[in-house]
Amino acid sequence: MDNIVDSPPARCQSGSSIEHDLGDGRVTIWPAAFDGPAADELFAELLSSVEWRQETLLILGERRTVPRLVAWYGERDAVYTYSGTRHLPLPWTPALARVRAHVSRLCDCEFNSVLANRYRSGQDAMGWHADDEPELGEEPVIASLSLGATRRFRLRHRARRHAIHAFDLPHGSLLVMSGAIQRCWMHCLARTSRPVGERINLTFRRVLIERPPRADSGVASCATPSTK
Repeated sequence: MDNIVDSPPARCQSGSSIEHDLGDGRVTIWPAAFDGPAADELFAELLSSVEWRQETLLILGERRTVPRLVAWYGERDAVYTYSGTRHLPLPWTPALARVRAHVSRLCDCEFNSVLANRYRSGQDAMGWHADDEPELGEEPVIASLSLGATRRFRLRHRARRHAIHAFDLPHGSLLVMSGAIQRCWMHCLARTSRPVGERINLTFRRVLIERPPRADSGVASCATPSTK
């Protein structure tokens, strides 16, 4: 049976965070990175100002329609390629620039790009994957802001596949993945049959302009938790 660690929503003031040390990676959550009114205003602004589009990706040699709407924004040279599609960044909107500044302060990390995802219903989803593209580096920091409907985010270890962590991400929350998470874990946002409203997810990242040689995937080194 899968060892699912279910992390319930926590009560805390805006700006305070909760650390989850997974042994070979870390998850940090700000349950209220944006308080209710600020999150409401931002959600409405992003719905109308982001250039949402339906995308197709190359998956197992086939072109498939992505089950959500997406948009890629960032600095001019923050070009990002995944699943056979090369993404040229749109220039920062005022709303996205404001969010980036706030998220960067919370994380103490500079980001030059963001992938915006719009989940229109419970049938929109993101399958198991890792943000392990070469242009993100060996141990990228990925900051994921959730707005709108609460959805369940899951992490599954690559080598110890029974090890799964689940987090319900409410309106205005921020989840940050760091350390060896992208090398040792995969994550997803599964479909749900229960009625849920729309959700916007902003995943901030730093695309490396000068990309170092790709090292070994390191999955074997993730077979047991790190002792660090």
